[in-house]
Order: sequence, then C-alpha cells, then structure tokens
Amino acid sequence: MTLQEELRSRQFWRAIAAEVLGTLVFVSAVLGSSMPGPEGNDGGPLYPALAAGMVAVGLGHCFGEISGAQVNPAVTLAFLATRRLEALRALVYVAAQCLGATLGTGILYLALPQKSTAESFANKVPMEVNAGQALGMEMLATFQLVFTIFSVEDQRRREGAEPGNLAIGFSLSAGIFTAGRLSGGSMNPARTLGPAIITGVWEYHWVYWIGPVLGAILAGVSHEFFFAPSASRQKLVACLTCKDIEMVETASVSRSSLSTVTQTAMRAKQAHKSEHT
Repeated sequence: MTLQEELRSRQFWRAIAAEVLGTLVFVSAVLGSSMPGPEGNDGGPLYPALAAGMVAVGLGHCFGEISGAQVNPAVTLAFLATRRLEALRALVYVAAQCLGATLGTGILYLALPQKSTAESFANKVPMEVNAGQALGMEMLATFQLVFTIFSVEDQRRREGAEPGNLAIGFSLSAGIFTAGRLSGGSMNPARTLGPAIITGVWEYHWVYWIGPVLGAILAGVSHEFFFAPSASRQKLVACLTCKDIEMVETASVSRSSLSTVTQTAMRAKQAHKSEHT
C-alpha cells in the first residue's frame, strides 16, 4: 500500500485512534493504581502490576483486531525492527501512544485533590540503585514481555483462534513484580513520558527509553529469527537485506509441512510392512 493510500485509509486512522485511546486508558489505570493511600501508604508494585495486567487483557479484546493494542513504543519498534510493521505506521503509532499517555496523565492530574501526589506518577531510579542497574532491569522485564507478545502473535498467525491476551497480561504483571522496586517496572517509554511532561520530572528519563527499546528489539529478533517455527538463516538474511520476509517464511513453513508429511508416510509404510511380516 502506497503512502497516499495509507493516509486515505479509514482503517489506518481507526488504528491510530485505537492506539491513542488504548494508551490513555492503560496509563491512567496504572498511574491511578500506583497512587499512595489516604494515609500516605505505598502499596508497592502489587496494585500497578495487577492493574496493568488486567487492563492489558481488556485492551487486547477491545483493540486487538484494530491496531494490535500495542500501546507501547518499545513493542511497536520491535515489530518495526523485525519488519512486522511498516515504518510509517510504526512512527505514527509511537506518536499516538505518547499523545495518549500524556492525555491520560493530564486527566488524572486534573482529578487529583492534592497535586503533590502527582510525584508518584513519575518513574524514578531509587537511591539504592544506580542507572545501569535500573537499565538492566528494564531490559530484562521488557524482554520477557515482548517475547511473550511475539509468541502469542506467532500462534495467532498459525492457529487463528488463540487469543493469548491472558498470557500477555500475566507477563506484564510479572515484569512489574520483578522490576517494580528496582526501576519502577515501566517497560513502556510512553508510560514514563506522559508523567514526565505533566510533572516535569526528567531525572534518568533516558533509562526508560533505552532499556525497554533494547529489551524489546532483542526479544523480537531472538524470537523471529531463532525460536519461531519459521525461523531460519534465510529469513534473517532477508530481513537484513530488506527482502520479502513473507516469501521466505512461507517457503520455510512449506518445507516443514512437507517434511512432516514425508515422515508420516514413512512411518505408515514401516508399520504396514511390519504387519505384513
């Protein structure tokens, strides 16, 4: 599809609107659950982890067929790196996600009775942890999340009926439980950018872009070119040389299917020969 056809497509703008609204809902749910209680008690990563996992499942059902319900620039860039998404759509998705995150944070900020509590919105590197350690935790948490997303998407392409939203929700919650107390467990640059714009807290902001993006791209590349059923050296070369990956993938699947059929026929022939003997 050409650039003009993409911009004139109703489906394209529906997908953009879905990413804006989906990220708005996701960020507002996570930030709302992370606010301290009436006595200033901090619930730790428990409430944000549960809220993020549950809202991810809901958004998958709402917008999965429209835009993929990515609501995360790191996920979008991982799809771009593995050529599962075109450059134009990926860049517009990232802009829409950042806009949705900023709007969600702003709406929640306006609803706060005490504006000082908005400081809990921002992702911060704890005093006992340095930036390098926080970066590593963000990479690790995002890696397991995005690897799960790619696995679910691959199973959807092969089987069609498998929703997989629960697996993604559980993986998101697990990432926040793992990295929540060490880096905040963001795994989503938009979730960090929105609060930074509203509250003005930009300390170590680069950690929450570089960590999730690197972790997501590593997860996407490792799944697509090493662990997926259609993974092959030819597929990796096709990606690096900007060739058509789908043709290589189809050929790989066809060879795999042919091999399975051949093995089944040989087993049947051997069984028939044994019975005859």
